[in-house]
Amino acid sequence: MNIPLEHILLLSAVLFSIGVLAVITKRHAVVVLMGIELIFNAANLNLVAFSRHDPQLLQGQLFSLFVIVVAAAEAAVALAIVLRVYQHFKTANLNEIATDQ
Repeated sequence: MNIPLEHILLLSAVLFSIGVLAVITKRHAVVVLMGIELIFNAANLNLVAFSRHDPQLLQGQLFSLFVIVVAAAEAAVALAIVLRVYQHFKTANLNEIATDQ
């Protein structure tokens, strides 16, 4: 059973849109990080979909694996930074951190 490329691209666009919406509208640092991860996953889905659609594009799957590794490292570093910011400011709200001196 083959899923049409258009369906996969539509799912990827929905994931990307949800991620951008979370980054723009939410003020909690962890939710913003989750939005960034959704954006990364949407890009990975596009890479895998296009490499599956054209068998000569195996680099898409390898690049997707690379992006997953980078996203995992980014998540670990970002969560460590959020923990340190929370310890210092006693909040994870980005608006309160920006206005606190």
